[in-house]
Amino acid sequence: MQALSILFDHPDFLIIDKSPGLSFHSENGKGAVVLAQELIGIKLHSVHRLDKMTSGLLILAKSPQAAATFTDLFERRLIEKYYLAISLRRPKKKQGWVKGDMVTSRRGSYKLLLTCNHPAITQFVSTALRPHERLFLIKPHTGKTHQIRVALKSLGAPIAGDERYADATEAKKEDRGYLHAYALRFRYQEEDFCFTCKPQNGVRFAGTECLSALGSYAEPWTFFGTKND
Repeated sequence: MQALSILFDHPDFLIIDKSPGLSFHSENGKGAVVLAQELIGIKLHSVHRLDKMTSGLLILAKSPQAAATFTDLFERRLIEKYYLAISLRRPKKKQGWVKGDMVTSRRGSYKLLLTCNHPAITQFVSTALRPHERLFLIKPHTGKTHQIRVALKSLGAPIAGDERYADATEAKKEDRGYLHAYALRFRYQEEDFCFTCKPQNGVRFAGTECLSALGSYAEPWTFFGTKND
């Protein structure tokens, strides 16, 4: 399995597709940033990140100036991000919002509270695939650590293969954690950019029902409107 691939090479930034199981920063082996630097031959700067289990689209800036611009865009919620996830549980609701404050729990996990002082805000739609299998299209409106994973757990539909937030015994039977950074849309230096990337790994993502559903998600922003709330 290829660790990552470069999907778009701009003078100021890269768009890469990270494989599941690859760390963002180097841990026991080389992480996504280092591997991308080796491919392109220059220093790269991170402006957002993906969890180790999460595959898909990442922006890496080529200069401190570009990194500062992207950081500002993220802070002002001007970069739209869309994710795909599969759960083996029926959610409490099939579409809508998950909002609540997030706090640390045990062993590096997080949990969602009923309060909304500085809430994590997640919007989603979903569709049934095979029996006991549901595909979620997700738009996070904030960028909290583990936000999507905690949001789906709060719906009673933890992500398949997520050993931290789903049933650990069941999760270990999966070939990957089923969360994928699917699409990005933003405006940079007066130019509009839009990227989508279907999952390249995972037997559940490769299923006929999932591939059919992805056809209807080709333009994910149409499910959520064009303005971040």
